[in-house]
Order: sequence, then C-alpha cells, then structure tokens
Amino acid sequence: MPPPAEKDLAYTPPDGGWGWAVVLGAFVSIGFSYAFPKGIAIFFKEIQDFFGTSYSEIAWVSSIMLAAMYGGGPLSSILVNRFGSRPVVMFGGLLCGIGMVSASFCTSIFQLYICAGLITGLGLAFNLQPSVIIIGKYFLKRRPVANGLAMAGSPVMLCTLAPLNQLLFDMFGWRGSFFILGALLLNCCVAGALFRPIRPPAGPPKGPANKQATETLQKEQPDLGLVEVAGEEEKEDKNCCENFNRFLDFSLFKHRGFLIYLIGNVLMFLGFFAPIVFLAPYAKHLGIDEYSAAFLLSILAIVDMIARPTTGIIANSKWVRPKIQYFFSFSIAFNGACHLLCPLATGYSGLVVYSVFFGLAFGMVCAMLFETLMDLVGASRFTSAVGLVTIVECCTILLGPPIGGTLIDTFGDYKYMFIKCGSVMVLAGIFLFIMNYYNYRMLAKEEKARRKHEAEKKDDEAVRTPTLPGEENTTKVEKMQDGHEAIPLRTEEEGLKNGAQIISEA
Repeated sequence: MPPPAEKDLAYTPPDGGWGWAVVLGAFVSIGFSYAFPKGIAIFFKEIQDFFGTSYSEIAWVSSIMLAAMYGGGPLSSILVNRFGSRPVVMFGGLLCGIGMVSASFCTSIFQLYICAGLITGLGLAFNLQPSVIIIGKYFLKRRPVANGLAMAGSPVMLCTLAPLNQLLFDMFGWRGSFFILGALLLNCCVAGALFRPIRPPAGPPKGPANKQATETLQKEQPDLGLVEVAGEEEKEDKNCCENFNRFLDFSLFKHRGFLIYLIGNVLMFLGFFAPIVFLAPYAKHLGIDEYSAAFLLSILAIVDMIARPTTGIIANSKWVRPKIQYFFSFSIAFNGACHLLCPLATGYSGLVVYSVFFGLAFGMVCAMLFETLMDLVGASRFTSAVGLVTIVECCTILLGPPIGGTLIDTFGDYKYMFIKCGSVMVLAGIFLFIMNYYNYRMLAKEEKARRKHEAEKKDDEAVRTPTLPGEENTTKVEKMQDGHEAIPLRTEEEGLKNGAQIISEA
C-alpha cells in the first residue's frame, strides 16, 4: 500500500483538539454540498408543471448542479493550495446564496439551469473539496472516523431539507422557497470560518518548497558569468510546469491504484444520483401524497446518518483498513443490488423497505468515497487527486439523471431507470473488486522486488568498500588463500628461478 500520510507531510496531524471543530464545520459544509442537489427534487414536479417541461429536462437542474460541484474540483483544489480552505469555503457559501436567490426570480428553465445549476453548483464545489482536504490535514489515525462523522452531514441535512422543502413550498411556493434556501446556504460561510489553518513546526521546508526556495536564492544572487538566453527560458518553462504540477499533479495518471479508482467511480456515478433524484417523483407517480413521498427521503437520510459513522468505525478496524478497497467495492455492488430490486416495490411499504436498504448502501459508499482515495495516493497528493477525480467524474454525473429521465419519458415507467442504475453500479463494484485484487498482488510483488534489490545493493556496497593502505597486503594474502586472486608471473624464466630458490632454501 502507499506510504502512510505522516511520511508525506512535514508535520504530524494532531488527530484531535481543534480538529473536532473542523469536523463540525465539514459536517455542515459537506452536508449542504451533497444533500442540497437531492433535496430540491421535492420541487421538480411543480417546476415541471410550471414551465411545461419533460422529466429529462427538469432532471438537468440537479445534473448541472452536481456536474458543476464535481467539475469545479480542480479549480477548488488550486484555490485551496493557493489560499487555504477557510476563504474558499466562505466564498463558496456566498456563491451558493447568490445562485439560489437569483434562481427565485428565473422566468425560464434555461435561467434555472444557470442560476440554480451552474452558480449554486460551483459554490457547492468550493464547499466540498476544501472540507474533505482539511480533514486529511488534521487527522491520521482517526481519519476514517473523522471522515465518517463529516460525511454524516449529508444525511442529516437531507433528513432536514426534505420535509422543510415541502413545508416551504406549501407556504411560499417554489420561488419563495428558493429565496429562503439561498439564505440558509450562507451558513456555509460560518462553517468555513472554523477551518483554522494548521501550521507545521518551524524549520527548513522540505520537498518542492525547499527546492523553490533554493531557486529563489539563486535568482537573487548576482550573475558570475555569461548565461545563455535559451538556457534561462528553458529553466523558466520548467519552473512554470513545476508550479502548475504543484497545484494539480498530473503524474497521478501514471499511478495504477488511482486509475483503477477513477475508472470504477466514473462508471459508478452513471447510476449513483439518479435514484435519489427520482425517488420522490416515483412515489408521487404511484399515487402517494406529497408529504409521504418527501418522508421517503427522510427515511433514507436517517439510515444514511447512522450508516456513515458506523462504516467509518468498521473501516478503521484492524481487520478492514488494510483491505479497505474490497469493502468499498462490496458497498458499491450492494448499492446496485438495491436498485435492481426496487421495481418489485409497488406500494408505500415496499418503498419504505427500499429506502432503508438504499440509505444503508448509500451511506457505506459515501463514508469511504474519499478515504479509499487517500489510502491509495497518500495525504500529500490527495488535494490534486480529488481535483482530478471530480473533473473526470462530472461527465457521468451530468449524464446520469437525464439518461434516467429519458428512460422514463420513453417507456412511461420508472423501473427501467432503476434497472439501468443498478446494473452499472453492480458492474462498477465487480470491476473494482477484481482490479483491486490485481493491484494488491502487484504491490506485494513490487515490495518483494524492492527489498531484494536493497539487499543486493547492500551486499555490493560491502564488497566494493575501499580498504585502508595498511590493510592492502593482508587482503591480497587472504584472497590468495581463498583462491579468488593469483599474482601473475612476469616470465617463465623468472618463475623457474623462483622455484629453484624455494627448493634450495628447503
């Protein structure tokens, strides 16, 4: 497995203290980021009737919001590396509020795509990535538990937003509800204020920072000779590439474990969010009243709320953590199996059972989504890894709900949407299980080869160690006794003379 995080950092994470306040802020920030695109699905049926759109067209609101949230990952990672997590999250909360307040004044579905989808989604991106990143800086040994607690913000917020949105709609309509929700999203600014920067101990910087400082000192020194212009330009280009690579480490695309994780997640997200987006509309389609349909999301969220920290504790155990990738693969396949069985639920009681199992499976996946990535790439490269993963994943996230909506419009039945989502998630789980098994085998072989190479290198160094002048004759005699080295005779005549001399002396 990759080296532990403490080897990648210039400090030891405190694993507590102010870190728990950071977890609280991440709980709020992550909660809004994940729950909000699902919670506004309560308004879709009414917005669809208001604008006269189809299922696939209204599904683009959540899709654009989710795609902007994930696609803004690289920009969010760059801003975090440049300014830190605190200002980025506070700016994201402000952007979310502006987007939803603007959405309350929209007069067309396209304007809703821009305000509620793009602007609010980008603000959620500035909330999500910094919150996940800063937990990795404050925690190491307790990191799975901290991640599980922070990720529990999503079900708590969803459990609250689902009935709240229905209540707001009944009192103020969808426009007034969007205006109030924009004000609620400003609480992300308060959550971001808790993200106090963690400062490593004073001392000479390590790694790229030390290299950059050395280059700065070299630039400040006066030139002692002629320097070629071409060489200076090449050096500047190299420095620019190094600085850009410091924000987004594209060498991760050569990392075998990262590529396996990326491919599996891209496939998984084709069916990850669509069932939640269409759960409440599906219940209304079966003739269930609005509040009971919204309560299904609350049931899912309550189970999810319990599942996330519990999964974090299980993942942190000595039996699961060394092979956490297998646990993650099982969770994805289990999630897909729930969707495949959902069409069997034709009444409210069946949907309640589905919501319970879906909440359990969804919580298991979300609790380990970023922990498994950090397990693969290490803490020092995690910021870049999150940015690269999210921008690639945004394509399938953008297409997932609209494809589901198209299936509903085409067949007039929700079951094909659930079957599609379940099939791709089961396939993603099987792919990750097989490829992670291959990755573990290759890592074991590489570690064995590395140890063998180090042992051989030590043996070579011991043989090639230079001898002192006084030890040279002794060494030669020892080598002659061992038969490994013989002193050559100059001529045959000299050899005969030496032989005769030895006989006469005897």
